Amino acid sequence: MLRGLYTAASGMIAQQRRHDTVTNNISNINTPGYKQTNAVTRSFPEMLLSMTGVEGAKHTQIGRWTSGVMAEEALSIHLQGDLMQTNQASDFALISNIEVEGLAFDESGKAISDDGEVVFQPQAFFTVQDANGEVRYTRGGKFTVNGDGFLLTSDGSNVLGTDGAPIQLPVGIGLDTLKLTDDQRFVDSEGQEIGAQLLITRIDNPNELVREGNGNFRFVDGEGEARPIEAGERIEVRQGYVERSNVDSAQAAVDLMSALRAYEANQKVIQFYDQSLQKAANDIGRI
Repeated sequence: MLRGLYTAASGMIAQQRRHDTVTNNISNINTPGYKQTNAVTRSFPEMLLSMTGVEGAKHTQIGRWTSGVMAEEALSIHLQGDLMQTNQASDFALISNIEVEGLAFDESGKAISDDGEVVFQPQAFFTVQDANGEVRYTRGGKFTVNGDGFLLTSDGSNVLGTDGAPIQLPVGIGLDTLKLTDDQRFVDSEGQEIGAQLLITRIDNPNELVREGNGNFRFVDGEGEARPIEAGERIEVRQGYVERSNVDSAQAAVDLMSALRAYEANQKVIQFYDQSLQKAANDIGRI
């Protein structure tokens, strides 16, 4: 009986975490470049039950038993979000549709190789440097320029150029007077380069990234495959646009209600076990 109690309790915890994940997605539905997260629920390590026959006989496996579920992690969905035109020269939207030879990616960004391996579609990111000097990756393209001419993200991180250094615009020049070329170089109204080029990084497996907050991602211990985008790869940066969140509001509402109903169902099970234990302790104990 107590096993069932623990199973229902673990179900409540898992659904609470799932509810929190969906709520976070909904709260960031208007955050530029935000990538939806999905809670992954897995069973606890399975326990093998066996029985012993007559003396000298081999053990006979009779089945498996699990003790509930656990919301172990939240995976980011790195699919392209819709573009919204803002007409702000400081807004940049990154469009990424990188192809891999011999693979056809589905709508979820996955493909199956010839040997049966699951391959995720590579994604492109703006490359930034946080306050601690660490390299981070983001799809949020709402930039600003500070008094010293440095190009910054909305959280104050420095936007990096292809030389690996923070981009610094010449004194007196703002983004409203600059245009971005197809190869991500900044030029003035006369088409003259100002020596700044956005560093766009290709991440071969975006699921290796860890969400850090403020729209930034990082690799665990700096380990991961990342390299600058090469000519010919299908990426584009549009000035005057931002990439909207890829959260599906309708599906989020359904998931929110589903998590609530599952939570309530597990709660009813716990109440049933509580009543059964009460009868066992009070009524049956008297006999």
